[in-house]
Amino acid sequence: MKMLLRNRELSALLAILALFAVLVALNPAYFSFQTLGMIFASSQILILLALGAAMVMLTRNIDVSVGSTVGLCAIAVGVALNSGYSLPVAMLFALTIGALAGAFNGFLVVGLRIPAIVATLGTLGLYRGGMLLWTGGKWIEGLPSSLKSLSEPVVIGISPIGFGVLILAGIGARIFSRTLFGRDFYAVGDNLAAARQLGVAVNRTRMIAFTLNGVLAACAGIVFASQIGFVPNQTGSGLEMKAIAACVLGGISLLGGTGTLVGAFLGAFFLTQIDTVLVLFKLPAWWNDFIAGLVLLGVLVLDGRLRQALARHQRALKYSRFQPGNRGGKHVTPFTKRKKEVA
Repeated sequence: MKMLLRNRELSALLAILALFAVLVALNPAYFSFQTLGMIFASSQILILLALGAAMVMLTRNIDVSVGSTVGLCAIAVGVALNSGYSLPVAMLFALTIGALAGAFNGFLVVGLRIPAIVATLGTLGLYRGGMLLWTGGKWIEGLPSSLKSLSEPVVIGISPIGFGVLILAGIGARIFSRTLFGRDFYAVGDNLAAARQLGVAVNRTRMIAFTLNGVLAACAGIVFASQIGFVPNQTGSGLEMKAIAACVLGGISLLGGTGTLVGAFLGAFFLTQIDTVLVLFKLPAWWNDFIAGLVLLGVLVLDGRLRQALARHQRALKYSRFQPGNRGGKHVTPFTKRKKEVA
């Protein structure tokens, strides 16, 4: 139990396996790589958004504008392709817009010192309005097959875009767990004043977090356009809340400084898995958000209760070590224990 509480990634993985086991138990035909590939394909957009949201949340900030950024960048890649530009140029154009959108969020928070939730609520409407003004409220249709082919399965049910998502997640997880660059994000979110004293470039780190979040939102926009084949005028609506929920499920703390990108990845996969299971069992679509929200609340309440119980247990053990009567009635402290070891 202690291991599960301390390792939220393991908890999320066990939840994924348990839900898959329930699915297979109800219908053994779903026990296949095809089912896993279908769930992973559906989760790629949310995974990218969760990875970006995790970077921002680690620095004790939040970005609720990523859904609008997804729509804006999906429009960008669609407009560029329909204007005759090549696929690499169109993708680079979308990534640039995503980076600029994220950097602008960072400027509002870091440069103008506007609270992140307020700043990104403003840009949520700004980017959504810009998207609608750009297209006149119309859908972007007739996207070329070169873009759609990126989402077609090639190996074990995984598409080229799917392999790209896995590579991005793997590289990000390694950077944030093994490099000083990644540890700076944790330092900023854990204790801002201490991070400054340690020489961490606090403002630069937060700017990078918002910018990378925008880039990953742009990647999600490209994936959306590739999978759907067209871009509706409401693309990305509501995705920001799902990204944050996926991060929380995977162990990313809203208070910053805690969690991993692996946890965000697994949280996004689990949320998508819930939706997929409901679809496979032909339940009405309006149940998706209700059940996903219910699961999220249940996990958070249970996790909070278990953590409180574990903390009380640890405090009780610590207190009992200092009681007279322990070890022959002597008042044992770490200092006296250390003296005995030295002697």
